[in-house]
This record gives sequence, C-alpha cells and structure tokens, in this order.
Amino acid sequence: MLYKDLQKKSVEELTQLVADLKAELFTLRYRNVTGDLKETHKISVIRKDIAKALTALNEKEVK
Repeated sequence: MLYKDLQKKSVEELTQLVADLKAELFTLRYRNVTGDLKETHKISVIRKDIAKALTALNEKEVK
C-alpha cells in the first residue's frame, strides 16, 4: 500500500480502511497464536499499513 494512494482517499474511506485493517490484524494474530499462520510477516505488513493510513487520516484532519 503506497502512501500517495492513501493521500487521495477521503476521510471516510481512510476510517473504513483502518477498521478493516485492524480486523484483519486481529485475525492474523489469532491465527498466529493457534499455529495456523504460516506467513507471519503479514502481521508486520498490516501494522505498517495501519500506521500509513492513520498518518494520512491525521494529515487530512489537521488541514
């Protein structure tokens, strides 16, 4: 997920994206604990995507 693509989205889209990513992160963490997750690197990728989306959201709210 590229930051410049996130900057083009509206506040509502970013809010929905953050909620979706947090739900996906919860699922990945649960699968990791139970041993079902083979690609554990996805957890850090999702965390970084959440940070990017929150940064873009905060930037829009400040302006």
